[in-house]
Amino acid sequence: MRRIVAVAVAIALCAFAALGVPSALGAERMWIGFHDDPSFRWARDSTSRIESSATTGANVMRLLVHWDQTAPQRPAKPADPFDAAYRLDDLDAAIRAAQRADLEVLLTLYGTPRWANGGRGPNVMPRRVADFRWFSQAIASRYSGRHEGYPHVRFWSVWNEPNLQRFLSPQFDRRGKPLAPKNYAVLYAAAHAGIKTGSPDALVAIGETSPRGSDNPKGSRAIHSPGKFAELVAKANPRLKFDAWAHHPYPSVPSLRPSQKVRWPNVSLASLPLFHKNLKKWFKRSNVSIWVTEYAHQTKPQERFGVTYAKQAEYVRQAIAIAKKQPFVTMFVWFVYRDDPGQEWDSGLYTQAGAAKGASPVRFAGAARPVDARNAVARFPRGATSPRVTVHARRYCGLETAPTTIAVKWQVSLAGRVVGTGEVTAGLRPDCTLKLRLPGVTVAKGKSYAARFDLDDLDGTRVTRQLTLRGA
Repeated sequence: MRRIVAVAVAIALCAFAALGVPSALGAERMWIGFHDDPSFRWARDSTSRIESSATTGANVMRLLVHWDQTAPQRPAKPADPFDAAYRLDDLDAAIRAAQRADLEVLLTLYGTPRWANGGRGPNVMPRRVADFRWFSQAIASRYSGRHEGYPHVRFWSVWNEPNLQRFLSPQFDRRGKPLAPKNYAVLYAAAHAGIKTGSPDALVAIGETSPRGSDNPKGSRAIHSPGKFAELVAKANPRLKFDAWAHHPYPSVPSLRPSQKVRWPNVSLASLPLFHKNLKKWFKRSNVSIWVTEYAHQTKPQERFGVTYAKQAEYVRQAIAIAKKQPFVTMFVWFVYRDDPGQEWDSGLYTQAGAAKGASPVRFAGAARPVDARNAVARFPRGATSPRVTVHARRYCGLETAPTTIAVKWQVSLAGRVVGTGEVTAGLRPDCTLKLRLPGVTVAKGKSYAARFDLDDLDGTRVTRQLTLRGA
């Protein structure tokens, strides 16, 4: 797309619950937030904008990490997260602010430095993919939670819209045969290896595909459709490991509804079920999660082809509702939070002056909060006793002095009747989670339990969360 490609305490029960394991009821919980580098990194009031996004219902923040801008000179020790060549001050500040606001973070790695590809543009492959692997390892290690003062980043993705010439060139070789999908498979494999080496518990998405393309090697639109691109990536390396496919299912023009139908292999919001079906087939997997990491509608009068503020507000609600209907969609990111002079797209929920675009922020919050992944739904085998849970306590990591232990009071109820209670202290882990068991609780088949967790760091910071436990 033509633009600068730019958590309240999150509690998820079990790793699969945090990702939103599919069910017949749809995606009951999703990570929802905004992608907005100008607002969250470079604006003078970036911290207040990050905090405001959290009050608007966000629980995740996406940022783009430009390799070419982060490492304009070749690092002496490229796998070292603190090599002097790396320029990461603005990213450090944004991630710290996100953590203080209880937001999870998604970082997308993109853009080759000139020293790595013979002086060419950021959309051209590095001569040695090992350079990209080392960079990925360094950044993931920096934000692995192992280094004091540097927050843990949970979500990652690799490249931006690699099915477009603008972001990965060339798309086709001189004979007109697809080249970008094979190159991207190599790029992704290198980055995945680096990220997992630097931060083993990171969740990594592949794709970040644009919604449409011609699949025609001739002319100015020599770009791949997302469906064909994904198919060819899988053919290049069907054994690629990933936690989700990331996609940008924008409408063809801003005025079209979120339910817009498009011709396959282009992929809109309405096309996601077909895309999901084919991703499973191509990668030979029983299930594939999809992260919608960019979606938006521009507005008038800022963009003459945009929609009215009232229409944007309605489309916000509709888009999240469509995503929620799909059990495999586990993340939804709106592009952007606030319009900015340095941002080509005027799709923010707020104007450049900071005024709300009608009811858009209210509609976003109203649609996002009921499916907030921090109020997780966890599923257990029938008869599971003393279920083990993972409690994400990011707020405590954002304190000036993070506590080492958290006091927890918990209560589990079934149809209003208390079936288990307990008190325990648990160590705060580097990724801002607590590992707990609920002794005496048995999860029965087909039953749904309400679990309440009251957290206290003993210095007055208290947080309460409501969770749902279900027997499969």
